[in-house]
Amino acid sequence: RQTDRQTAVSTPVQWRRVGGAAATMAFVTANWNPLGEAFYRKVELYEMGWSLREGLRDCLIATAPYAGPIALLRPPQHRSPSARPQLEIYSSSGSSLASFPWKSGSVVTLGWTVTDDLLCVQEDGTVLLYDLFGGFKRHFSMGNEVLQNHVIEAKVFHSPYGTGVAIVTGASRFTLATNIDDLKLRRLPEVPGLQGAPLCWAVLTQDRQTKVLLATGRELYILDNTACTALTPPGLEPQSCSFVQMAVSFSYKHLALFTDTGLVWMGTASLKEKLGEVDTKVRPAPKQMVWCRRPKSRQPSVVLIWDRLLLVAGECNDTIQYHLDEDSVLVPELDGVRIISSTRHELLQEVPVACEEIFKIASMAPGALLLEAHKEYEKESQKADEYLREIKEQSLLGEAVRQCVEAAGYEQEPETQKTLLRAASFGKCFLSNFPPDLFVSVCRDLRVLNAVRDYTVGLPLTHTQYKQLTVQVLIDRLVYRRLYPLAIEICRYLKIPEYQGVSRVLKHWACHKVQQKEEPDDVIARAVNQKLGEAVGISYSEIAARAYDCGRTELAIKLLEFEPRSGEQVPLLLKMKRSHLALSKAIESGDTDLVYTVVSYLKNEMNRGDFFMTLRNQPVALSLYRQFCKHQEQDTLKDLFNQDDDHQELGNFYVRASYREGKLEARLSALQSAVDEYNKAKNEFAAKVRAELHREPWSLCPEDWAGMEELGASLSLNINHVMSFRRQVFVLLHDPSSSIEVAWNFDIMQCLQVPSLKCFLCGEHGYLRRACPRREKGNDGSGQRAGGHSGGSSDRAGFIATCVFTFNTLRRCTICRSVWQTGGPVPGSVKVLHASALQAAPVPRSSWWRMQLLHGEHCITPPPP
Repeated sequence: RQTDRQTAVSTPVQWRRVGGAAATMAFVTANWNPLGEAFYRKVELYEMGWSLREGLRDCLIATAPYAGPIALLRPPQHRSPSARPQLEIYSSSGSSLASFPWKSGSVVTLGWTVTDDLLCVQEDGTVLLYDLFGGFKRHFSMGNEVLQNHVIEAKVFHSPYGTGVAIVTGASRFTLATNIDDLKLRRLPEVPGLQGAPLCWAVLTQDRQTKVLLATGRELYILDNTACTALTPPGLEPQSCSFVQMAVSFSYKHLALFTDTGLVWMGTASLKEKLGEVDTKVRPAPKQMVWCRRPKSRQPSVVLIWDRLLLVAGECNDTIQYHLDEDSVLVPELDGVRIISSTRHELLQEVPVACEEIFKIASMAPGALLLEAHKEYEKESQKADEYLREIKEQSLLGEAVRQCVEAAGYEQEPETQKTLLRAASFGKCFLSNFPPDLFVSVCRDLRVLNAVRDYTVGLPLTHTQYKQLTVQVLIDRLVYRRLYPLAIEICRYLKIPEYQGVSRVLKHWACHKVQQKEEPDDVIARAVNQKLGEAVGISYSEIAARAYDCGRTELAIKLLEFEPRSGEQVPLLLKMKRSHLALSKAIESGDTDLVYTVVSYLKNEMNRGDFFMTLRNQPVALSLYRQFCKHQEQDTLKDLFNQDDDHQELGNFYVRASYREGKLEARLSALQSAVDEYNKAKNEFAAKVRAELHREPWSLCPEDWAGMEELGASLSLNINHVMSFRRQVFVLLHDPSSSIEVAWNFDIMQCLQVPSLKCFLCGEHGYLRRACPRREKGNDGSGQRAGGHSGGSSDRAGFIATCVFTFNTLRRCTICRSVWQTGGPVPGSVKVLHASALQAAPVPRSSWWRMQLLHGEHCITPPPP
């Protein structure tokens, strides 16, 4: 203020110019208090809506950061053995969210998680979690040691890993859990000379490690995983005083210590640097001590509270004192301190620089001049032009607009916000290239903040907290409070993508709707379907799963009818033991993998008979299961055919089984079983064919059988398929890498029903087209094949026409096209050989049959490479 007075005296002209602004904005600065180079203000947020007749004196209280809810554990009103404490949960405006009698053990402390779940730490080391509306979620224990040595003190803290809990037991040992969602207890080392609980202690998070700082009279110790180390704060004489209170800043970067001499020491949390110290002239230990610091703050400050005194201490030796009429609680925030009493909810913070430059008395900042210019413009006064000219002469009109916009974001009162934004909009009219992004962004943010600051919502977030919290987290908090309409309106106003905004809110609404047991299933299912409609990214299966978890199976089934994806329906139906319905849904989807999934589940859950009967009623599933068994479970396939009396398929099964048998007797037995099944199925043709195959080998002599058994398989097992196309025979083997040595003492005959050869070019008989005398070489683009038939010999033509051949004995040689290149007579024992030979196609040459003519002059050689 002294600086302001000096400025006013030295610039009387400017003082007169802004005198109207100072008078107009006096209400803005009425609650400002200077401390060093900064100002501090205390703004009332709400008049609390709760009714606490006895105040907060005997209550155990916990308040969540970022304008979170308030939990109170009130002592029983009647002093009787049956009286129970009352646990109550309120919003920041004092609106009741939940209230229920506490029936568990003695509570040491209360705290809130980062997701606004209430933590209740009991003396026996049990930690209970409740949601925002008092619903029990789960519990865990802080170790077996606590059962013998009860918890004396406990603290709930937030770290980069999540929400943590630290306790001190009766044995003066510290136990730490840095993340309650992934519980890993750490027992810290002993503190020398510590008896009972320390005078004061705090949890620090440094270098991604969680440590405990404690004071035992005049000694300071820091506990980590392995050691207990003594420390001395810089600037304090060792053993000169006792530490009775300590506080860690919201960001865990700064530390404050209060001594029994009334001295406040401020420094870094590592205790390597001193920021300042203040003599409060108050000896008793304060009830609470918290940091009051905002990002880019010009000075550190600490807030201390006693029964009827609130004191703000900064780097300078001066302090700010507020007298209190009732018991209050301090809640540290990112950019200030919230003060909660039985009647009011206030915010104490350092005045932001932009607000100070605009509203400070006798300020000549560009923003202050622009605000005054706009006020004169609304009065239709020519002074508006004078102020604008003065700003333009200094080329600070853009800076003036920026200051007004920034200051509007820091203000709590909507009227002050509007005044500043109108001034900024007025200044923008005289700028041609001012970017509108900042102005539009702040306007949107303020509209959202004013909506959530409403008394019925009770989220008094500042602009700094809102930016740190992000829009998505704010939407989650509104959804968690079941404020679905407001969350949807904010999503639409901010144009958040539907799958991240409206659809996500609607899904949470539907999950809450299915828990309302007072409404029938049909009404809830219809309401959910009408509300969700065709919303993007909503899975009815998740909503149905929530209904099933609440014990409403029929409602879950009705909701699954609206799920378009069968892959989401079937797993939940199986979980609900509705396997028949799951199988029907899987078949309707046409997804064979999904059907196999259900069939596998049924096979494991049902006995064999019921399983087969279930599949019998679903032909598609039965068919797919047969395909599976054909490759994986042959015995099960046989049981399926037996149960259905399907003799035709049983016959086919035995035929296929005979091919897999290694012993001759087993093959014959399988073929005989196939014949029997075909007879039962009245399939005479198949039975006759199999009977012939079964009977023919017995006509062979034992030597012939011995020769075939050396092959390891019969002829029909080694030859996959034989095709004869006029003058070519293609033989495909099962194993292309193998060669076959066979010896036959019986005839194999093949006949072609063609009396003579006919040329398709000229129509004459006796030769083929490629030997036609009228054909010019290369005219039809075919040409002659190398090693092919070179002439149209009538002998050969007639010979091929009869096409009856007998191989008495064949061994290890290759029949190929080169047989027609020999030019010699055909051996007498062989009536005919095909023109282009026996060729194994498309298998490699190593798989060709090796054959030799025993009764002939010519040995047929393999074709050239």
